[in-house]
Amino acid sequence: MKIGIYPGSFDPVTLGHLDIISRAVKVFDHLIVAVMVNPQKHCSFTAEERITLIREAVQDDNIEVVAFDGLLADYAKMRQATAIVKGLRALSDFEYEFQMALTNKKLNPMLDTLFLATSAEYMFLSSSMVKQVASFGGDISAFVPPSILQEIQERLSRRSFDGNTGNRRGLS
Repeated sequence: MKIGIYPGSFDPVTLGHLDIISRAVKVFDHLIVAVMVNPQKHCSFTAEERITLIREAVQDDNIEVVAFDGLLADYAKMRQATAIVKGLRALSDFEYEFQMALTNKKLNPMLDTLFLATSAEYMFLSSSMVKQVASFGGDISAFVPPSILQEIQERLSRRSFDGNTGNRRGLS
């Protein structure tokens, strides 16, 4: 069985993420969407919430959504995965991801990295951009799955108000 892992923070999951997931699941018998837990990174959604959002947006028996922390190379070995899936939006993504791919290969020689170019319609899309637009009350319906749009909007718009003054503030 060919097992692949698509890791990310998915904070929140976007249509760009779903594009990569839908294409990657065609390559593997089983795809693990691994929600990375990094205590040093402040996320808008907890790991459990991100897992729930992804599961609501993706309904495929060949896709498993889990949280993990630690080294991806070790997790892949434990799960008997042979490849990591990474989506690339721009050349700047490649430089960092290539470095990570080489590091993971050194840590786990049986592990390859599969780079998928993001579909042109999602090249500009990132979770950070979704959070920024939502924080100012903008329409994010073209950026996130319809099945979880309301939940994402409610969370991000709630975070965008300063409780003391009632003023909107941007996210950085």
